[in-house]
Amino acid sequence: MAWAGQTQWRVLATGFHAGQAFLAAWQAWRADPRRPALLHYAAIEARPPSAEAIVRGAAAQSGLAPLAAELATRWQGLTPGMHRFAFEGGRVLLTLCAGETAALLRELDFSADAVDLDGPEADLATLKAVARLCREGTTLAATGMTDQVRRDLATCGFQLDPPQGDTLRGRYAPAWPVKGMRQASGAAPSRAVVIGAGLAGAAVAASLARRGWQVEVLDAAPSPAAGASALPAGLLAPHQSPDDNLLSRLSRAGIRITLQECAARLAEGEWQAGGVLEHRWGDARPLRGVDGLQAWSREASTELLRQAGLADHEPAWWHESAAWVRPAALARAWLAQPGVAFHGGCTVASLGRDDAGWQVLDAEGKTLARAPLVIVAAAYASGALLAGRIATHPVRGQVSWALHDEGSAKLLPPFPVNGHGHFIPRLPMAEGLAWCSGSTYGRGDADTAPREADQAANLVRLRELLPAVAQGLAPQFAAGRVRAWSGVRCTSPDRRPLVGELEPGLWVSTAMGSRGLTFAALCGELIAARLHGEPLPLEQRLAASLDVRRLGERMP
Repeated sequence: MAWAGQTQWRVLATGFHAGQAFLAAWQAWRADPRRPALLHYAAIEARPPSAEAIVRGAAAQSGLAPLAAELATRWQGLTPGMHRFAFEGGRVLLTLCAGETAALLRELDFSADAVDLDGPEADLATLKAVARLCREGTTLAATGMTDQVRRDLATCGFQLDPPQGDTLRGRYAPAWPVKGMRQASGAAPSRAVVIGAGLAGAAVAASLARRGWQVEVLDAAPSPAAGASALPAGLLAPHQSPDDNLLSRLSRAGIRITLQECAARLAEGEWQAGGVLEHRWGDARPLRGVDGLQAWSREASTELLRQAGLADHEPAWWHESAAWVRPAALARAWLAQPGVAFHGGCTVASLGRDDAGWQVLDAEGKTLARAPLVIVAAAYASGALLAGRIATHPVRGQVSWALHDEGSAKLLPPFPVNGHGHFIPRLPMAEGLAWCSGSTYGRGDADTAPREADQAANLVRLRELLPAVAQGLAPQFAAGRVRAWSGVRCTSPDRRPLVGELEPGLWVSTAMGSRGLTFAALCGELIAARLHGEPLPLEQRLAASLDVRRLGERMP
């Protein structure tokens, strides 16, 4: 196989059909002792097949059938755009691009090692877009190409082998200089330092480690996830808008990745998948009709409203692909992956640079670590550590929680509810089942001390979200049996994450706000993809909306 001995192999396929070519590549990867550490398969399909079609198409091939069954379990919610699926512990990655070929080729940005060209009538513009993603030596495979397509391929710089039946093979080897031609590979895996051991730092550390990096994670606290990621539990649910805006699309991309990570790495009691009801509270605007959106979000039924104790006329949506998650458990699982070493009690004060790379220094100028790659993921502290090159703002949040008592347990809905605040009805704690509700949102406030005023504010918020539940839980608040947890989140000026490269070898992944569960894994994969010339986990234009330079980051 051409991929023998490579650190990774990246395939571009301009068709997916029932997925048999991807499944065959996955099967070959499994069987090859010289396989690359990572196989990435990016496929474009105007009309993605159903899960049943994938299983049916592989049924006659015994080796593919179990792989097809695994793929089919995740094959849902394929709205227009890109969707990331991870297998084999994140070492086999499928990026399914749902939509029109020409438009999606413009949204792809990676160095293809192999191209599987589909469609005998591919036009010259499409072939030029494919060539843009090729490096010197990228292999080409196609079937049923017309003479015109052959001539156009040669025009685009492909050297074609003599025809062998219906199969056409060749490689990208233009006889003329190509400005900005892609490299054969991205950064070679080496040593990296990640500053911050919350969700953002742990996620990027895991993404790099899966690609062969040796990663040191430093944090001022003695244990991981000691800041905002220490939240007892958070909701992972789409931020859906009636017009399916930018944040809606970003949240779906992130949630798909995080749900897969939770399923692969967390134990029972650390998370629970299932739907979340969003109480719209006076906003009756309907959902926009988007292909595939029903598997993510739909209008709530009267039965779901009844179970939540809400009136039939209350506006609400049901989010099917959702979960509650213990953020600290997920961060610890990422940090436990091979290649990641956590070092607590390391307060980073500044960064320096020399010929060997980056130095991570404490307040006395002592070198805590050094590496050619540093990623700052220190939440609110990131701005000061980077000498004000990025703007980060603290946001204080307090949640209220209490153990179930005999009266309250009967009032609780069978599923979490969000909207103006959130409510998780059944959260396993060391002392028994608990409910959790909140959170306050104190902009510009970095104080973590619990406050009685915030407890009262959470009860007011709960009365808007779930009036009947709030009435039943009010005695627990009044009796002082409701406990508090508070922490400080970090936001950017436009309330989207800041992720990307500030200068060679210095990257950032921070400002997740109250959506760390949604965005941490997505941003970790985005950094890894940029470093290694891989397909991005979402469209280029969506990735640009997260890039740290969008807000005019100040250069040193």
